[in-house]
Amino acid sequence: MARTLVTGGAGFIGSHLVRALLARGDEVVAIDNLVTGRKENLPEHERFAFVEADVSEGLPVDGRFDNVLHFACPASPVDFTRIPIEILKVDSIGTFHALDRAAADGARFILASTSEVYGDPLVHPQPESYWGNVNPIGVRAVYDEAKRFSEAATFAYHRDRGVDVGVVRIFNAYGPNMRADDGRAVPTFITQALRGEPLTVAGDGTQTRSLCYIDDLVRGILLLLESGETGPVNCGTTFEVSMLELAALIVELTGSDSPIVHVDRPADDPSQRRPDLSKIRDRLGYEPLITLEQGLQATIGHFRTDISAISGRHAFARL
Repeated sequence: MARTLVTGGAGFIGSHLVRALLARGDEVVAIDNLVTGRKENLPEHERFAFVEADVSEGLPVDGRFDNVLHFACPASPVDFTRIPIEILKVDSIGTFHALDRAAADGARFILASTSEVYGDPLVHPQPESYWGNVNPIGVRAVYDEAKRFSEAATFAYHRDRGVDVGVVRIFNAYGPNMRADDGRAVPTFITQALRGEPLTVAGDGTQTRSLCYIDDLVRGILLLLESGETGPVNCGTTFEVSMLELAALIVELTGSDSPIVHVDRPADDPSQRRPDLSKIRDRLGYEPLITLEQGLQATIGHFRTDISAISGRHAFARL
C-alpha cells in the first residue's frame, strides 16, 4: 500500500485523483485551503484524510509519503484577476514546499502543469519540445508563468537533489466537480443552457481547444505516476473543437432553446490548442477513450443534479 499526498485534493482534478488513488489501494492524504476546492468533492473513506491548509505556508502533515502529487493551484480565468498573488505563491513557494517534502521522503513527485505553458502557440499541434509563446506580463501570466516556474523548479530538484519527478501538461480537462462559475467554457455553457440564458461565446468563437474528459486525464496521470518517466508529457485528446461548435453542441445535448451571443474576447486568449500526444502514447501507452459527446453528457448530468453548482454566478466563457 502506497501512501500518497495530493495537494489541491478538494479541487476539480485533485478530487478525482484522490478517488482513483483510493481505488487502486493507496492511503491518501489531501491538502486544500478550499479557496476554489469544495469539501463536497471529497470521499469518506477509511484510508483517506483531509487537511485544510494553504500549501504556500507549508505542508502540515505527518509521516512519510511514497508519492507527492502537487495539484494545488486555481486554474480558472476568473481567478487570474481575482487572486493573482495567491496563484503565483502556490506555484512557487507551494511548489518548493511540495518538492522539499518529496526530497525528504524519497517520494516520487508529480507536478500538474498545463497547456498554458505554450501560451498562444505558433506551433500546432504543440509538442513538448515547443517552448511556447507566452506574454510574461499579461493577465494570464500569473498562471502561465507560474506553471513554467514550477516546471523549472521541478527539474532543478531532479538534477540537483535526485528527486524522482514527473511533469504532466494538462490540456483543457472537464467533467463533474468543476465550479459552475469558474469562467471556463464547458461549465459556463452548460449552466447557461440549463438556466435558459444566452451562451456567451468570446469573440467570433473560432478559437479552438482539445477537451479531455476527467477520467481520461486521471488515467494518464496514474500511468505517469507508475512509470519512471520524467516528462514533461502532454495529456489530453487530439479532438479539436471551436468554441462556437462547443456552444452549439451543448445547446443540443441539454435540449435548451438558449441563443448563442458573442462577447468581447479576453486578452491573450489562445487561438488554438491541441496536444501532440506522441510522447505519452509511445512511452506510457496512453490513449483517450471518452468521446466529447460522452463526456459532455456526463458533465451535464452532474450540473443538472448539483444544485450548488447550478447556483454559481454568471461568468463569460474564457476557456
